[in-house]
Amino acid sequence: MISAKAVKELRDRTGAGMMDCKKTLTEANGDMEKAVELLREKGLAAAAKKAGRVAAEGIIATYVSEDKKTAGIVEVNCETDFVAINEEFIVFANNLAKMASTTTCANIDAFVEEKYIANEEKTVKEYLTELIAKIGENMNVRRFSKFNVENGTIASYIHGGGRIGVLTKVECDKQSEVVQTVAKDLAMQVAAANPLYLDDTSVDQEAIEKEKEIYRVQALNEGKPENIVDKMVLGRVKKYLKEICLVDQVWVKNGDYTITKLLQEKSKEVGADMKVTSFVRFEKGEGIEKKEENFAEEVAKQMQQGK
Repeated sequence: MISAKAVKELRDRTGAGMMDCKKTLTEANGDMEKAVELLREKGLAAAAKKAGRVAAEGIIATYVSEDKKTAGIVEVNCETDFVAINEEFIVFANNLAKMASTTTCANIDAFVEEKYIANEEKTVKEYLTELIAKIGENMNVRRFSKFNVENGTIASYIHGGGRIGVLTKVECDKQSEVVQTVAKDLAMQVAAANPLYLDDTSVDQEAIEKEKEIYRVQALNEGKPENIVDKMVLGRVKKYLKEICLVDQVWVKNGDYTITKLLQEKSKEVGADMKVTSFVRFEKGEGIEKKEENFAEEVAKQMQQGK
């Protein structure tokens, strides 16, 4: 019987996960030194020691099925851009994007417990742990998303070697190369213009009210009279919505068109209604707080320790 105290001691010594410690102690028949050795051999102790380091570099990978009906996107992070161009790391990310396209998992914790597509003897998490130990950097499967469409097509776009990844879903009852081209153009639009919402009906009303309040204060600070402030706020909100809603944005490839007008024109060309119904945009490291290293402070600290 392996005691909780022994598991905690092994975890404190190696930094490995609680379940890995318990499993390894059982394997080592309770021999602490043997368990430490086994964890090191498996790369689990080495991986755990790296787990505290910030992984804000990495890659966005996408996968679209041959029939353009299913797709997946994933963000996998590492510590340095050097590892982000490592072939094994890229293959791992691409495989996860393919897995994401068909997964039934609702969250990332469940996703990493799935069997890894390129080695079904291991879970994604287990394979990642081995990769961390092999390459020598902390890595993290951060997020994923998937799309399915019955009538229409899905397109992907990768920008900057994996810095930004986009999936767009365009629904249309007619199959056409035009539909695929439009979906691709929209993916590029999303990458470049970074819309926050599909259209004004999907905008968070709380966010709109917040913007209205900001514009109201701005107008009053500009000395505008109360009787025209409301009209100014309304005008600025409309302008704001055109910037953040995909269908209202100006098309980056032709400033004479909005995305709505583009879809209308191309629908006539195809002979069937064409509608963009979903998009997802991942940008590498967005929202991750990077630790700012102060080199002078680090040197000073080491000099103090050396005294």
